[in-house]
Amino acid sequence: MAGNSSKRGRQTVRDMVLSMAAVGVVVVVAYFSIPSADGKGGAHAVPYQVELASAKRAAPYPLLGPQQLPDGWKATSVSYSPNDKGHAAWHLGLSTASGQYAAIEQSDGRSEDVVAQNVPGAEPDGTATVAGQEWQRVQGDRYRALVRPAGDTGTTVLTGTASYEELARLAETLG
Repeated sequence: MAGNSSKRGRQTVRDMVLSMAAVGVVVVVAYFSIPSADGKGGAHAVPYQVELASAKRAAPYPLLGPQQLPDGWKATSVSYSPNDKGHAAWHLGLSTASGQYAAIEQSDGRSEDVVAQNVPGAEPDGTATVAGQEWQRVQGDRYRALVRPAGDTGTTVLTGTASYEELARLAETLG
């Protein structure tokens, strides 16, 4: 009997290893055979023009959005809503031509709060002039940003993993 029970334990482990290998093969096949949203492994593009037009009508501040995205860029998320403190918040998430993340974040909340919420660990990093307008450069723990406070009418934060040059290119499209 002692020989039987030790054989049974090895068979159970062997069966478990074989089962795990079979599941692994299925996972690998599924990973390489299921197409991504755009066929290139990137994020799924979303239309944003209708949301932008609606948000511009509803916003209590001059809301900004790209008239046309730079070549190779695509919108990946869009929203407009009041936030938890009763301020209106506009968001447009983007994938740049280089595959980096960029976003337009705009709110009529306090400028410091808008920056802190969208660029954790934000520290001043100079200024940049884009299309004749001065933007504050901010470097955070993970994201960098171009920030343009607009007094009581809203703060615009262009943020993400995109370079300052890509964020400046985004700023040039705003209207």
